[in-house]
Amino acid sequence: MTSSTSTATPVKHAFTRQVEEVKTSKSDINAVILDYLTVAGYPNAAAKFTSEANLQPQQPTSAIQQRSRIQNFIHRGDIENALDMLNDIYPSILDNDDSLLFALLRLQLVELIRNCNNSPDRDISIALKFAQTKLGPKAVTNPEFLEDLEKTMSLLVFPPDDKLDPSLSALLAPGLRQKVADQVNQAILEHQHQRRETAIRQLAQMRVWSEEVTRRETKKDLPENIELGLDGDDAEQLDDFQNGHEPMITT
Repeated sequence: MTSSTSTATPVKHAFTRQVEEVKTSKSDINAVILDYLTVAGYPNAAAKFTSEANLQPQQPTSAIQQRSRIQNFIHRGDIENALDMLNDIYPSILDNDDSLLFALLRLQLVELIRNCNNSPDRDISIALKFAQTKLGPKAVTNPEFLEDLEKTMSLLVFPPDDKLDPSLSALLAPGLRQKVADQVNQAILEHQHQRRETAIRQLAQMRVWSEEVTRRETKKDLPENIELGLDGDDAEQLDDFQNGHEPMITT
């Protein structure tokens, strides 16, 4: 008796076939890539891609460079220089955004505590003085600020080698720097009358929303799982420009 293994190609869902028939123009793809490089703050990559794709810049290189430098200061934990540059170039941003100013000052306190924990004598005087003079007066005016300050000051209570509660360890993780850098970047973009988010992020959010609405409110036949479609050649092209020229500092 002989046996055979089926090599038949799986039948694609009708929806999947329809999606594959849609051909996005190269110019539209290039515009989305340039938008990402511009909004996320990659000036050299944006300039190179503009030249290679024969596109008009979406922002002057100098404006992107300013945002990039401020973000890089934050990613390195150099909040003092980030604040100085932000105040020099866009002084009205922090004057009109108490939440953003508090987020930056709180991150600066975290960095002071980090340095304190890494020093041999664990001298906490600098961190305490900073908290009392810079954050204390703002915290008493806002319950959320006060709660964030109290949580941050808890880092001084525990030795650096202790296993911290996840809510405290998160303050020392690179994610907090990333979050504050994103907030600053968005504030500058808004000040420049630009969109706060990249077009590709907005498109992805719209796609997820439309799928949820379609599944919930209609009886249309959809595949069980629908990929976002960000893992193809064009996604790799975007990664090449982002990672090959000026990766953001995240540690």
